[in-house]
Amino acid sequence: MKLLLDTHIWLWYAGEDARLSDDLRRTITQDTTEVWISPISVWEVMLLVEKGKITLKSEPTEWIRESLAVLKPVEAALTREIAILSHQIELPHQDPADRFIAATALHYGLQLATVDRNLVSANWLPTIS
Repeated sequence: MKLLLDTHIWLWYAGEDARLSDDLRRTITQDTTEVWISPISVWEVMLLVEKGKITLKSEPTEWIRESLAVLKPVEAALTREIAILSHQIELPHQDPADRFIAATALHYGLQLATVDRNLVSANWLPTIS
């Protein structure tokens, strides 16, 4: 399985947060799962720290580098096709991070790990929670 982690799933996984289901935690750690992260999630983590919405155990850049070194994800490169697709998809809001992450999952044929209701309810987007 090729799995793109939504930002909150990455944060929950890295922080061993109880909100992450045991099933999804197992799926992420399985040898048969190829985990992907979007650079948008890196941007979003830094933005959440800057706005005081989350606190990390270390400085954001250090936390990101350490977390990614442990997770060893494939980086889902942003492309102009993803940027175009992010404006073509139908979501009930205009959140740029959600739009880019959803478009990335579609572009690369990935299943999106998320509990975001706006994304899970999009029947055109393959999700797992």
